[in-house]
Amino acid sequence: MKTLQINKSRFNAYQTMWVYVLFDLPVFTKDHRKRYSEFRKSLLTYGFSMVQFSVYNRYCSSYEQVEVNKRRIKLAVPAEGMVSIIVITDKQFGAIAHFTAGKREKRGEIPDQLAFF
Repeated sequence: MKTLQINKSRFNAYQTMWVYVLFDLPVFTKDHRKRYSEFRKSLLTYGFSMVQFSVYNRYCSSYEQVEVNKRRIKLAVPAEGMVSIIVITDKQFGAIAHFTAGKREKRGEIPDQLAFF
């Protein structure tokens, strides 16, 4: 009788996720621009990368990491404007077609994660 071998990899494309933050913040006054800049810098501090202007993303290896990042973002959201948080699986991320200057780009490698024990 054959036994079924199951690959119990810690990370797989359905359990790892990408968090996207999309925002539209006012920049009409000096105070608006300051809050915009502070929010943007907080995203960079949390390990997010700019995909496009006002669109940032971050790879998370677990749902717990996603929740931690969502809480951090909520605390940093300015009073004005709109901020949206979208979470997709790595499998869904792999299906995104990226184009620059009319040419399709290859998907980058999954970033290394730091583990603190």
